[in-house]
Amino acid sequence: MTKQRLYLFDTTLRDGQQTPGIDFSVEDKIAIAKLLDDFGIDYVEGGYPGANPTDTAFFQQKRTESAKFVAFGMTKRAGVSASNDPGLAALVQSKSDAICFVAKSWDYHVRVALGCTNEENLESIKVSVEMAVAAGKEAMVDCEHFFDGFKANPEYALACARTAYDAGARWVVLCDTNGGTQPSEVRAIVEKVIAGGIPGDHLGIHAHNDTGQAVANSLAAVEAGVRQIQGTLNGIGERCGNANLISIVPTLALKPAFADRFETGISAEALTGISRLSRAFDELLNRAPEAQAPYVGSSAFATKAGIHASALAKEPATYEHVEPQAVGNRRRVMVSDQGGKANFLAELQRRGIDVPKDDHRLDALIAVVKEREAEGYAYEGADASFELLARKMLHGLPEFFNVTSFRCMVERRFDANGNLKTVSEAIVKVEVDGEEKMSVAEGHGPVNALDIALRKDLGKYQSEIVDLELADFKVRILNGGTEAITRVLIESHDSTGARWWTVGVSENIIDASFQALMDSIVYKLMKNREMAGLVAAE
Repeated sequence: MTKQRLYLFDTTLRDGQQTPGIDFSVEDKIAIAKLLDDFGIDYVEGGYPGANPTDTAFFQQKRTESAKFVAFGMTKRAGVSASNDPGLAALVQSKSDAICFVAKSWDYHVRVALGCTNEENLESIKVSVEMAVAAGKEAMVDCEHFFDGFKANPEYALACARTAYDAGARWVVLCDTNGGTQPSEVRAIVEKVIAGGIPGDHLGIHAHNDTGQAVANSLAAVEAGVRQIQGTLNGIGERCGNANLISIVPTLALKPAFADRFETGISAEALTGISRLSRAFDELLNRAPEAQAPYVGSSAFATKAGIHASALAKEPATYEHVEPQAVGNRRRVMVSDQGGKANFLAELQRRGIDVPKDDHRLDALIAVVKEREAEGYAYEGADASFELLARKMLHGLPEFFNVTSFRCMVERRFDANGNLKTVSEAIVKVEVDGEEKMSVAEGHGPVNALDIALRKDLGKYQSEIVDLELADFKVRILNGGTEAITRVLIESHDSTGARWWTVGVSENIIDASFQALMDSIVYKLMKNREMAGLVAAE
């Protein structure tokens, strides 16, 4: 049986840019468009030419090779001819392959937001689509607030969609703009739209995630007949975000309910790069990836309980709904106080550390890990610190350097201009090959000062840590009061792209931070010698 084609439409660069705290530069947009184009997305919506300098500059040339490059904008204004509408002119003149018009399809919005008649709105949709088609552009219309509009006035909502289709729109996109529609409602309304004369192979779905169901609503629309799906990378978007294409694409490709009936432009080989795509996008946004993200998160195929790990070792399908490798992810059997021997053996093997099941050193390692986790350590979230501990207890670690002492001071004072300043200074004494070195540094806070001082002079190892950077720093208080036990997790990375976490625990937050900092440097030096780092490089 011939599979039906589904088309993927990415609106990260337009709708995703409405996410609080996100503001793409032209260079950012060029980089993201290339990621999407290389991945195999059918449509890349780049923004709103004419609305701001960034989008206008971005549309001065075509930014995709395979994907259709889409400009977004409003239909013509009521009371103005198409030829005299500057917004419409900017869309037609842009270097785009297609134009996606946003049009009101809820009569309440037509009256309140546009301030025109229902008939004038229909005319604007018709004329705008016809102008785009006449200019050689593929036209599509986002029917804004379609589902709410359909529930309020089905005849008018359908009239808006029919007007766009009859005028020549390749796609009529049904938008759940407020994100409150339920999957059962989406399915029923899509079926009514198709019964109303618009074929499913000309319908799209644009779902927002305000009830956490944007992906479910998108898939429900596909089941009901739509053939274009709009969404964003990692589900970014205004308010609660948009439908997450990073979750939708693997579901379409790997779940028989969809894979047996449909195909997309994403090959099986490209799909194995989806985890990398998700992480690369987060890196561009300068934010930590979501560990529990479906398919691509670091915890998506992780198990912590001992009984689960034992079953996974026998047959992975017992606790995995798809193979991790299919989406470029990996299986993680985490070590913790809840884990059994199977967890530890699997984790050690994955790191290239061989140890017999009946080796007494393995039992000692398990006991130490459980004892330390009772003290507050969290090795399931600190892969590098666990590896260092395991290698030390099982095979021994080289002693690259030895910190003999450190001191940190924080001074709060007024400068010569009367401005209040807080200055942090750290002194670290390190012994390398029997020679003691002392480094002093100031930083933005005591941990930053310690980090700079510790890495200021490591003798013959100094050149090896030039590319070492701290990417994230997390502090958790494990019990109440100013005397509380503090756990510090530090994420580090280097120029190879490898990332690793280290942990420190102490009654003193500075001491806990210093433990994690030292582990990070030792791990880097081990990694440079190919004595560690197999997992960090994945």
